[in-house]
Amino acid sequence: MDKATLKLGGLLLAATMMTAPATAQTIVKVWSIDGTNQPGVSDTLSKEFNERGGDIQIEYRSIPFDELVNEALRAFATGNAPDIISVDNPDFALFSSRGAFLDITDRVANSDVIDPANYFQGPLNSVTWDGKLFGVPKYTDTIALFYNKDLFEAAGIAEPPKTWDELLETARALNDPANNVYGITFSARAGEEGTFQFLPWIQMSGGSYGEVNGPGAVRALEIWKTMVDERLASQDVLSLGQWDSTGTFNTGNAAMAISGPWELNRMVEDAQFDWAVALLPTDTDGGERSSALGGFNYGIFATTQNPDAAFEVLEFFVSQDERMFPEFSSLPARNDIVLPETGVPLKDAALQVFQEQLQYAQPRGPHPEWQKISKAIYDAMQAALTGQQTPQQALDQAQQTIAGILG
Repeated sequence: MDKATLKLGGLLLAATMMTAPATAQTIVKVWSIDGTNQPGVSDTLSKEFNERGGDIQIEYRSIPFDELVNEALRAFATGNAPDIISVDNPDFALFSSRGAFLDITDRVANSDVIDPANYFQGPLNSVTWDGKLFGVPKYTDTIALFYNKDLFEAAGIAEPPKTWDELLETARALNDPANNVYGITFSARAGEEGTFQFLPWIQMSGGSYGEVNGPGAVRALEIWKTMVDERLASQDVLSLGQWDSTGTFNTGNAAMAISGPWELNRMVEDAQFDWAVALLPTDTDGGERSSALGGFNYGIFATTQNPDAAFEVLEFFVSQDERMFPEFSSLPARNDIVLPETGVPLKDAALQVFQEQLQYAQPRGPHPEWQKISKAIYDAMQAALTGQQTPQQALDQAQQTIAGILG
């Protein structure tokens, strides 16, 4: 082939490359805490979405939990927000109420993937503001009562406690200082975990985050104080988070523990005793049930330039919900997903209880000033448990603070 032919061929190729239409690609930015320490839901699904190819690609960013909300609020204020973000469910209303999230009510109504009827009421409430949907639940969790069946059997106790009074008496019966065994463990630390564990007791008494000082709520805090004063629980519960406090149960040094499904793998691997999970005891036999609602939600920022593409990404995430527990050890927020058996009887039985408990789980809030409300609750809890105030005085003060926040 002569030089002239080669040159002509090169020119034709160049012309073809210049005139061929380039494939348009839409970038959807996603922020989450997943992948900060180890692979998680959002980073894994984002990678898989991109590997499918197509005109939409995800640009993923992992942000530490403690920095996520402030970073997102700054980004929104300066016009640099991502398209999608995953935030802790009590923080969701902060964004929704400020107009930071896109109203996706109509999009969901026309979606073949997302159906609000498939979600537990608690998670669904956490993405709802002013009667409109501003996001979808990512996953959820809750708390229930772990108990050491070997210790129960040795003490002649046939069933886990069903009421608050039974819980207190069972903790007394199983408390064994000589063998370094506490009757119960929980987290009453001054932080969100403390509110996460105590708010359900307020709700079971007929109260709410806006009404925390009713007679039932005071009685609940008195019971907690009794358990601490009588050393039925370690004094460390005032400072330990849920993971560390449940470690006391896991090692056999507590007969009962209030904790969540995130403990199941550790229990299966480490516990050297027979154990089970029961629903949280109620104020009275057959009384009102409640439980904490944990987990994260996805929201699309109202400033997105690509709402259709962002919603398509959201639908892909939701379409993978059946993988939430088998692959990521998180409970799906949906009532239409049957969890597959793990092959570990203890774990499977516990999962059924947590699924039942989710029916009664209530969101923290939703309210845009949740962090201030939560602080009022855990400050009251700490003041009472440390003897600085009586339970009535502490909750009255919390009520006054919360009333001011709620207006």
